[in-house]
Amino acid sequence: MFTTKNLMSALAVISTMLVGLLAVAQAEVVRIAVASNFKPAMDELELVFEEQSGHDLLVSAGSTGKLYAQIINGAPYDVFLSADQERPRRLVEVSRAQDRFTYAVGRIVLLDPIAKSAGPDRLEQMSFRRLAIANPELAPYGQAARQVLTTLGLFEALQDRIVLGENIGQTYAFIWTGNAELGFVALSQLDPEVREQTGLVWIPPQESSDPIRQDAVLLRHGGENAAATDFINFLKSEKAKALIRGHGYETE
Repeated sequence: MFTTKNLMSALAVISTMLVGLLAVAQAEVVRIAVASNFKPAMDELELVFEEQSGHDLLVSAGSTGKLYAQIINGAPYDVFLSADQERPRRLVEVSRAQDRFTYAVGRIVLLDPIAKSAGPDRLEQMSFRRLAIANPELAPYGQAARQVLTTLGLFEALQDRIVLGENIGQTYAFIWTGNAELGFVALSQLDPEVREQTGLVWIPPQESSDPIRQDAVLLRHGGENAAATDFINFLKSEKAKALIRGHGYETE
């Protein structure tokens, strides 16, 4: 016999199905271009955002310079998370982006996994064959590494020992695969236990390079995508900022 209780249960199931179908119908895709240094943090942000919003993120990581060139040449990204302020500023100036803000402030560090004697003395002694840095022409973390070496008065002396990574991710790989004995990477790339190992990491004084302020923008392509705006708002939230700080960045 079909009772009132059965009817109520059936209606509840149908209601749940309708809510689910509505959520699927409203789900949107957000295409995000993200600087390589921020990819580990982005992976965690992606999981949280997709779970709470129902939207999908399609993330492409690379050097800031290359991603900027793709955007200028028409790549259909909705949001750009740069590793600097300069390129987002240029996009806003030519009306190709809006809502510019700083989502993270990064730090450069010297990583020395073989000798475990990271520091200016290790650089001055030059007892290594290869020092990896990101390409300063493409990556802000490469610019910061060059500034640190210049402040130490060592940039010219080390020219023939420097190997350039296309981005900070490739630079990190050079070091861990032995293609360079040591190198400058982003603090955010290192696990907390690695950061605390004596001699493995040296954090240069803040005044030896410009702060690496990383700006985000909503691109013109994402202007009509409500999900892209939702992601921008999420990135500004305290929940997202706490997650970003957990990856070794500072936030504002």
